Amino acid sequence: MALDASPFPLGPHTLPATTHSYLLRSAESLSEAVATPDVATRYACAHVAALRAAAALLSARARPVSGRRRQQKNAWVLLAEVAPELGEWATFFAAGASKRAAAEAGSSRAVTEREANDLVRDADRFLAVIEQSLGLTPHATVATMVVPRAAG
Repeated sequence: MALDASPFPLGPHTLPATTHSYLLRSAESLSEAVATPDVATRYACAHVAALRAAAALLSARARPVSGRRRQQKNAWVLLAEVAPELGEWATFFAAGASKRAAAEAGSSRAVTEREANDLVRDADRFLAVIEQSLGLTPHATVATMVVPRAAG
């Protein structure tokens, strides 16, 4: 999919309703990650929270360019194209997709408690970065206060 990536195609105060919906759903997934005692679910919910935050930015900035054959690309590839300044985040979360899939499939060995807790904190930070990128006030981070750091 070819995209035109202007920073605020509609202006920061006129973001599409889908952008706000993705941000809300991202925060809900993050809250679910914080609340669950299950490590695999925590990891999967945190990863989904990051994916929804990326979708929020894409819904605000990305616009299909007509006249070109569309190539299938995942959200992380699109994010790096639309917001190159978030390329490292995109690479980081793309690398965790297979672990998320394994966790969602019920593998108890897919991720450690530390990995899950770290991903919750990272997804929380990423959501704040996305909100700032959209010209919004970042949410009050809860993950850093609720999810304990694993020792070692």
